[in-house]
Amino acid sequence: MKKYLKKRDPQIFKTILNETKRQNTKLELIASENFAGGEILETISSVLTNKYAEGYPGRRWYGGCEFVDEAERLAIDRAKKLFKAEHVNVQPHSGSQANMAVFFAMLNIGDTVLAMGLRSGGHLTHGHRLNFSGKYFHVIPYGLSRKTETLDYEEILALAKEHKPKMIVAGASAYPRTIDFKKFRKICDETGAYLLVDMAHIAGLVAAGLHPNPVPLAEFITTTTHKTLRGPRSGVILCRRKFAKKIDTAVFPGIQGGPFMHTIAAKAVCFKTALEGSFKKYQKQVIANAKELAAALSGSGYRIVSGGTDTHLLLVDLTAKNITGKDAALALDRADITVNKNLIPFDRKSAFLTSGLRLGTPALTTRGMREKEMRKIASLIDTVLARPRDRKTILSVRDSVKRLTRRFPLYGGVLKDLKHL
Repeated sequence: MKKYLKKRDPQIFKTILNETKRQNTKLELIASENFAGGEILETISSVLTNKYAEGYPGRRWYGGCEFVDEAERLAIDRAKKLFKAEHVNVQPHSGSQANMAVFFAMLNIGDTVLAMGLRSGGHLTHGHRLNFSGKYFHVIPYGLSRKTETLDYEEILALAKEHKPKMIVAGASAYPRTIDFKKFRKICDETGAYLLVDMAHIAGLVAAGLHPNPVPLAEFITTTTHKTLRGPRSGVILCRRKFAKKIDTAVFPGIQGGPFMHTIAAKAVCFKTALEGSFKKYQKQVIANAKELAAALSGSGYRIVSGGTDTHLLLVDLTAKNITGKDAALALDRADITVNKNLIPFDRKSAFLTSGLRLGTPALTTRGMREKEMRKIASLIDTVLARPRDRKTILSVRDSVKRLTRRFPLYGGVLKDLKHL
């Protein structure tokens, strides 16, 4: 395809070329990012993007949907098998829209929702005042124990009894520990609330059996299909069979029109891959790498929030290092190490500065890196943050990053089909 794009739009061609180079030559530690395989990229760029398919398989508003129906049915059936779900909707364009569909299907405007506070690790769709969740619903935030920096289930129960929410949201975007869905189920049963689990970050771990599966316990489960699942950027809703019609109607025609059939087909490919035995081996390495990275940074004097991690991510407290998360992220980016600033529990700094970093290992693991490389990367991070404004240090670390990424190239691996760029 390169000959068409390069000739028709050289500016966009160059942008893709530059982004491909960036992904190949920098260390990607953003916990919500991963590298989709060549089979995913091929499906995303297929002729399926041309087809409108409003409605659901066998019940479309347009003709000519027999083949995209097949792709969507495959995606649904594979997701059901992967997560042991009764009903699956694969049409949401994103995790945020998946959450929106559940909110609008089951709640009335102004209903009370209990969800993890953003400053404790929750997501924008869990109650941010500028998000639909915060604008249209009365969201009560729950947080973490000051002592353990983990979920305080007794506090969650007390808040649920006090505020009587119609729905409780479990799940986070910056929480490194295992979530006890059984305790959330018990809280919901005691207070009469629905349970929505947003497992966007941990879906790959759940699929591999390395994190408890919320599907048997929650009425509704949402997820993205990238992150640990390593598929296309998109969303999915899983729910109990009795809620299927409400959920499907909330997605279409409720908040979306025509689904992206090329993306739905790529989700089917993603789920097929996740059902293979090698996927569990990959997820085990993701967790092992996160634990090793946390241990190595801790050994260099960094405080790791909650003392470590059970998942693919870790939160690093920079308070003792006398640098903000914002400045740390900028310095590391100059050294070709990509991370994101992040609030830590009970952070005294603003969300624009933060006292911490969120680091994740899915993308590094996709490249084939293991514990030895995590120790090296921890050392590089420490070198930069010890002298964040020293140009010589930055250049030296950048050279080390180049040598490391050359040993684990995306070309010839997960992005081999982009060699022509």
